Amino acid sequence: MKKGLFSKLVAAFTAIIIVSFVMTAAFLSYWFESYYFEQRKSQLLKESQFISYKALQYLAGDLTSDEINETLNNIAKYLSADIWLVDNYGYVYSVSKSEHKQLVTNPTQIVTKDLEELRENKTVDKKEIHSDILVDPVHTFEIPIFSNGVFKGAILMHTSINELREPLKRVYEIIWISAILAIIICSVVIYYLSQRIIVYPLKKINYVADKISKGEVEKRVCINSNDEIGELAKSFNSMADSLEQVEKNRRHFISNVSHEIRSPLTSIKGFIGGMIDGIIPHEKQNYYLSVTYSEIQRLTRLVNDLLDLSAIEAGQFKLRIEELDINEIIRLCIIKFQTKINEKKLKVDVVMENDKLYVAADRDRINQVVTNLIDNAVKYVNVGGNIKVSTKIKGEKAFISVYNDGEGIPESELKHIWDRFYKSDKSRTSKVSTGLGLSIVRSILTQLGEDIWVENRESGGIIFAFTLKRV
Repeated sequence: MKKGLFSKLVAAFTAIIIVSFVMTAAFLSYWFESYYFEQRKSQLLKESQFISYKALQYLAGDLTSDEINETLNNIAKYLSADIWLVDNYGYVYSVSKSEHKQLVTNPTQIVTKDLEELRENKTVDKKEIHSDILVDPVHTFEIPIFSNGVFKGAILMHTSINELREPLKRVYEIIWISAILAIIICSVVIYYLSQRIIVYPLKKINYVADKISKGEVEKRVCINSNDEIGELAKSFNSMADSLEQVEKNRRHFISNVSHEIRSPLTSIKGFIGGMIDGIIPHEKQNYYLSVTYSEIQRLTRLVNDLLDLSAIEAGQFKLRIEELDINEIIRLCIIKFQTKINEKKLKVDVVMENDKLYVAADRDRINQVVTNLIDNAVKYVNVGGNIKVSTKIKGEKAFISVYNDGEGIPESELKHIWDRFYKSDKSRTSKVSTGLGLSIVRSILTQLGEDIWVENRESGGIIFAFTLKRV
């Protein structure tokens, strides 16, 4: 699990978190730097108003050179900047630092390319400026000076890039350290949550699935969760319940088959052995041979029913759907049981809505269904009892029912009558029934896409009914 789903989950979520935090940290760094420079420009613009006032006084002769230099020096210390004043031709006439006085004593035209923008009353913002005068790269902010709409010069404020970025470094450190710590914490949380919410439950399910595959079908998954994992656990347990029931049914089926086959084989073996050993007198051998033949017939019916049921459930019976008269099939089946009906002195009432009732079905399989239901009614009805077979039309369906007024089936046992080898009266049916007839009937009708049901009548007796599609 750790090399599969778990590692993929952690890797995917960690990658998403890393990309998200790196992008966030980069954006914050860029935004904060821009914000810091904007704030710096606002501060410089604010102070430039006072410098412009003093510069105009100086140009008007109201201030001496020393006074303007001292003013620039004081403001430069406050702003941590190097301030130069240039005239309307770009020549420096005052500086804040004494080491740059040669620019004044030896008139130097510093501003040339930017004069056009400055004359239009536009500020000029430059970064990473390198020159012979300023050794370190600087950020230069040029602000024009106007008097009565006339361009009088400009203020040049140089700030060391290293000095500007020094406070930013601490901010960058805080942003990136926070991002790294957040990534680590989120990765740990993802690891823990992935283990607890997904990996551990899946391990439990995998463990129980392995146990069930080895035959321990009673194992279940214990996961209390209302999410998809919880739903998966419930579905898994439901599947395990079904498998356990299938396993119980399989064992019960094997037990029943073994019992049903062993009984006739024991009888056959006993009778034949008695005749071989001379225990059975010669004059009674024909009787016991007839009994043995009867047991062989019973065994043959059992094997044939098992083969039919297995073939139907495996889908190996290819149905040949055709138009057939269900009333005619019922008539033929009644005639086939005429001998047994006469032996038990039964009264059979056949009620058909029309003389002919055409349905879509497989002739052989439907004949098997009707035969089993009538045979079932003849077996369980009392001597001199009544049987009623009827057909009705309701919409696009034909309803066929077989009723007998024998003893009903207890409500607690009704749901089991479709089970293999189920016999409601084991004492009476052990020799005449395999217990597979109704299972075969339901399997055939299910394959045809039809329904069958059974009801106890309040007046007595029991009725089996099924549907077929009309044509």
